[in-house]
Amino acid sequence: MTNKNTVVLIILDGWGYSENTDHNAIAAAHTPQWTHWWQTCPHLLLDASGVAVGLPTGQMGNSEVGHMHIGAGRPILQDLTFINQAIETGDFAKNAVLVDMIRKAKHTQKAIHVMGLLSPGGVHSHQNHLFAFLKLCAEHHFSQVQIHLFLDGRDAPPKQIKENLHALQAILQQYPVGTVRSVSGRYWAMDRDQRWSRIEPVYELLTTGLSPQHFATVEEAIETHYAQGLSDEFFPPSQIGMPAPIEDGDTIFYFNFRADRAKQLTAAFLSPDFKGFQRQTIPHLAQFVSMAHYDSQLPTVPVFPARKVQQTLGEVLPQQGLHQLRIAETEKYAHVTFFFNGG
Repeated sequence: MTNKNTVVLIILDGWGYSENTDHNAIAAAHTPQWTHWWQTCPHLLLDASGVAVGLPTGQMGNSEVGHMHIGAGRPILQDLTFINQAIETGDFAKNAVLVDMIRKAKHTQKAIHVMGLLSPGGVHSHQNHLFAFLKLCAEHHFSQVQIHLFLDGRDAPPKQIKENLHALQAILQQYPVGTVRSVSGRYWAMDRDQRWSRIEPVYELLTTGLSPQHFATVEEAIETHYAQGLSDEFFPPSQIGMPAPIEDGDTIFYFNFRADRAKQLTAAFLSPDFKGFQRQTIPHLAQFVSMAHYDSQLPTVPVFPARKVQQTLGEVLPQQGLHQLRIAETEKYAHVTFFFNGG
């Protein structure tokens, strides 16, 4: 095989450019190969955030968005923007999946367990989407909402949960439809690399309502874990108040819109041949509703179904008789496949 017809696309995830060299790790590093390329090869800068990549103005980009746009070669409206617009226009409140979920739970007098990342980061979720759902529950006079929070500290400052919790409590004061029943750092609840020992204690907490880490209030949990030197991301799965397990006939609503870190916990509830760990309890759910489509092997009911992106690079290359080889470690498997193909 000759090299003359081989093109290599190397993605340096997290690499960037800034004319400001103060506290700039890339500028301070010894990078002879990169420096050689920069000085001798044609190059240009791409805008990787905000409206240029289908995100709200001022919203930082991320690896999912970056890979999706490399594969698509054109701006793609992101789930964050799409859901934000649905809330603004009122389409969110009229969404058939959400309305049907609330009506069924109200009719059967069963709980809706809402779980997801409480964060303004906008990478895997946005807390405003949770707030909009709680408002919708109030409009339908439904108040059996059990809230299970996953904490960020990665796409947001490492110790921001107090601020986020204050915003949630303000919404619950205005719309008293639910109670926070558990908190877990995303390190545990949102693993994506088959480290099932992290997912297991979260699943057990959700399905039994119990945890060795038991606190009367979220504030007590925060102060205890901060005193132990833990940031939000690493909070161990913690029970808040009285047990509120997910039971037969209940509904789960996972409000994360990004799939890669939502799939493992979802699989623990839905996968028929699940082998990640021995589940002590397997509740028979009325529904498992996800904010977006997660995986064809996971039968969730998506609030916003996948929007197919046509003519991505992965489609165009074989149309031209060209072969492609994609290589990544397991952490980035989804990025060079699912996201690169349009999500």
